Amino acid sequence: MTTSMLEQLPKEIAKGLLKINAVALRPNEPFTWTSGMKSPIYCDNRLTMSYPAIRDLIAEGFAAIIRAQYPDCQAVAGIATGGIPHAAWVAQKLNLPMLYVRDKAKGHGKTNQIEGHFEPGQKVVLIEDLISTGGSSLKAAVAVREAGCEVQGVVAIFTYQFPQAVEAFAKEGIPLATLSNYTSLIEVAAEQGIVQQNDIALLQSWRENPQAFGV
Repeated sequence: MTTSMLEQLPKEIAKGLLKINAVALRPNEPFTWTSGMKSPIYCDNRLTMSYPAIRDLIAEGFAAIIRAQYPDCQAVAGIATGGIPHAAWVAQKLNLPMLYVRDKAKGHGKTNQIEGHFEPGQKVVLIEDLISTGGSSLKAAVAVREAGCEVQGVVAIFTYQFPQAVEAFAKEGIPLATLSNYTSLIEVAAEQGIVQQNDIALLQSWRENPQAFGV
């Protein structure tokens, strides 16, 4: 994947997510998340598994970022559950070992939290499908680090670009890269007429202060 293609990737991924309805935008009829928070966007990147073209574009994007930013990466780890299939496809493209990280250790057997073979000091990049506040992704990354590996970074398909997520990753000292983001998604949605120009300010206000949206 060339530098030019990487630069276009945020909008290309956004187009793909919108096309398969992995992302839905409703600025005037917001969704209600499990937390009770109102949101103009709903994202289900698990749908990408069912579409070979978009999942391959995602895998190529992940592989390109890892080659460029983490050329000495020694293993790819999927964050359960959404990051697991993408980690498998990326590991295959890069001919690297693949791991996956549970939300917590199993309550039986070997009580593993990290599945797959790894060595102390091994350089690992984690794969995630979505970054909201970043809490679950960082929990997985810290688990890998505490297991003795070197966490080089987390790479995700999409981010809502919440400031608190950026701050959380910076505080933990773990680099974050994403294939696409909320800003690119809004731009594509406006270009395609999915949202109107007078909706854009409303959509942007949610990213800046999600707790106040729809209140």
